[in-house]
Amino acid sequence: MEDFFDDVIARLTNKHLRLIALYEKIKSENEVCRNEKQAFEDEIDRQRAVIEKLEERNKKLQLAEAFKVSSADTNDAKQKIGRIVKEIDKCVALLNR
Repeated sequence: MEDFFDDVIARLTNKHLRLIALYEKIKSENEVCRNEKQAFEDEIDRQRAVIEKLEERNKKLQLAEAFKVSSADTNDAKQKIGRIVKEIDKCVALLNR
């Protein structure tokens, strides 16, 4: 009878040790996943910053293109500048309220 209990205890101990080993393995894998997740989030933040810079550059290029005129387009350019100045004046007026 004592052998039976020793056998049961040995099996339980073996299962317990395997569970601990599996827990440690999963815990280690979880830490690796967390580190990878943080690295991906950092990369996303860097890419967003690059996108913002490129969008700002695109806006500047579009604005520069809007002012790029030939001698035949000077009247259109003056009208565009006039519209922009009016928009700026409206903004200033709204800010002064």
